[in-house]
Amino acid sequence: MRHYNIPVFIPELACPFRCVYCNQYNITGSCKAPDVAEVEDIIKKHLSTIDSAGSRVEVAFFGGSFTGLEMTLQQQYLDVVQPWLEKGLIRGIRISTRPDYITEEILVNLRRMGVTAIELGAQSLDDEVLKLSGRGHTTSHVKDAAQMIKSMGFELGLQMMTGLPGDSIEKSLQTAREIVELQADTTRIYPTLVIRDTPLAELFKKGEFNPQTLEEAGSLCARLYAIFQKAGINVLRMGLHPSEGFFNGKTLLAGPFHPAFGELVLTKVWQNKFAFLSDKCLSKKINIEVNPADINAAIGHKALNRIFLERYYGKVKFKANPDIVAGDFYVDNY
Repeated sequence: MRHYNIPVFIPELACPFRCVYCNQYNITGSCKAPDVAEVEDIIKKHLSTIDSAGSRVEVAFFGGSFTGLEMTLQQQYLDVVQPWLEKGLIRGIRISTRPDYITEEILVNLRRMGVTAIELGAQSLDDEVLKLSGRGHTTSHVKDAAQMIKSMGFELGLQMMTGLPGDSIEKSLQTAREIVELQADTTRIYPTLVIRDTPLAELFKKGEFNPQTLEEAGSLCARLYAIFQKAGINVLRMGLHPSEGFFNGKTLLAGPFHPAFGELVLTKVWQNKFAFLSDKCLSKKINIEVNPADINAAIGHKALNRIFLERYYGKVKFKANPDIVAGDFYVDNY
């Protein structure tokens, strides 16, 4: 079954703190939340382009802290979706929010209104990193909220960031391990970028913050991806979906941005899997079979993994084989 999200962005609404890295207008290109009529138009427009038969369509309220909105506005947004839920054209509602904006009362209402998935902006599970990043919540808030969400039957998403102030490779790896322990169903991984007109931009200009390089962020995210993949956690996205300002220099000041960052990470994931082949000389020619879903990542962004292996083998062929389990591969000579 194919899955579609109908995205509704509510930038910065209800955010009580300004995280050091955040300027949502520069990130999303949007500074105004849609009114109720606009939400209805967004849903209609997307549904007109989607074959809902055999598909799972969800409305996704992202960008701000949904459960921190005034209850009247929350209810208005949720009410808009109800007619399509009743007709079965939309199967559920996804929201993103802060860990400290979750209570049992809030969750009861969300479940009643058809919310099926809740993503928490955890960002880190290290209290020092959270404090230095201006998050305004602690790891305890994340853990308590995650447990409540899971206990009430919602799909749990836990978003994390790498390269935050005070962060380290080991702290990021530990955050990933704790996300696994909290039994998250999904995650998103965002390397920290230095966006103009943010507190982090000022720290960067003073030389008090050094962002990850693209290579550092990609290598770390490949390790994080492997942890989540092994645990069966679906990685929904790696790297920000940028606004136009990311490309014309008006928004991004520094940091590991690449328009195909997720592809680069998956390339590195597979390069790590193939690394042992550099120590062997199976043949001058090798054939690598992978699941069809993995074929592009296995070959690599701009064929980087083929090029890597051809340092050691004269000819490298990749073949899609549906009998290979996703994430695995088979190699032999030919």
